[in-house]
Amino acid sequence: MKIGLFDSGIGGLNVLKEFINAYPNNIYIYYGDTLNVPYGEKTKEELFDLSSKIVNFFEEKEVDLIVIACGTVSSTCLEKLRSITSIPIFDIISPTINYLKKKNLNGILVFGTKRTIDSHIFKDNINNVIEVKTPEFVIMLENNKIDSLVIKKYVSEFKEVDALVLGCTHYPLLIPEFKKYLSDKVEIVDMGKVIVSSMTLKNNSRYKLDMYFTKIDENLLRNINKIIKTKYLISKI
Repeated sequence: MKIGLFDSGIGGLNVLKEFINAYPNNIYIYYGDTLNVPYGEKTKEELFDLSSKIVNFFEEKEVDLIVIACGTVSSTCLEKLRSITSIPIFDIISPTINYLKKKNLNGILVFGTKRTIDSHIFKDNINNVIEVKTPEFVIMLENNKIDSLVIKKYVSEFKEVDALVLGCTHYPLLIPEFKKYLSDKVEIVDMGKVIVSSMTLKNNSRYKLDMYFTKIDENLLRNINKIIKTKYLISKI
């Protein structure tokens, strides 16, 4: 099976890692639009323009399915992207919402990009949700510059919630920081883990990972090697 995944940068690699762990015998193609990161500050029109070109790229690669490994694009462009291709497209947010609906939670904190939070996709579909824009997080992670004081500012205000939803796929890289300020009782919801557990895929191919990025630098290479522990080929596109 050939699976295409994409994100604005390294966040989707967290999702890719979960797919490889669960289905190691597949062909994966990853597209990271690092030239245009972050996506969270862009308009819906800009997001569709960028992501539709990525869908066209996956069509040329003849993938069997596409995973939008990006909370921002999932919350703004899903149906429009589905309308331009016959390849099945799966988003990262819908299975997370379905997962949360099955649980009896009194307080759900969602951290996300400006565009995701402005869409109110979580608040419109789930009760007891607090949505918080955390625009600094993506830039910190892409540049390998973690500011613990910034993270503390956001997290310490919401110690009593039942769950923290990582509404951007970059954010699992900050879980150790989040845990410093949260009770052990707070469930941290990783959308990459949720989407993989919600799907049943074939696992009968050969493993191969090709990664394409619109900009490649030393920070990117360091981040890739932190997350992806299997063999890969990388190209600039």
